[in-house]
Amino acid sequence: MKFLVDAQLPLRLARLLQASGYDTLHTRDLPQQNATPDFDINALSISQQRIVITKDVDFLNSFLTIQQPYKLLLITTGNIKNSELEALFIQNIKHLIELFGQHSYIEMSREAIAVHQ
Repeated sequence: MKFLVDAQLPLRLARLLQASGYDTLHTRDLPQQNATPDFDINALSISQQRIVITKDVDFLNSFLTIQQPYKLLLITTGNIKNSELEALFIQNIKHLIELFGQHSYIEMSREAIAVHQ
């Protein structure tokens, strides 16, 4: 499973996923870093089959209208401490991986994981 963590999420999250054995990039790893346009993030996601992890609703709109990015994990926690976000991922990553085996759009809040068709 490959991930691309968007700009408004911490670099620490990408490094946590990497340390857990997942091929993960953060937008800061890209040539234009956090200024990388959504179009380019979508293109990279599709070409490398990376799941975009984001809080940005623009990616949801893009996914619903033109099926880009490749797959989408929308984080809907609101403001959250980095340590709490990391704990949320540690607690749920295996379940998320299983769900992404059959689904393309998942939403994760503090309380629940919602699978969207």
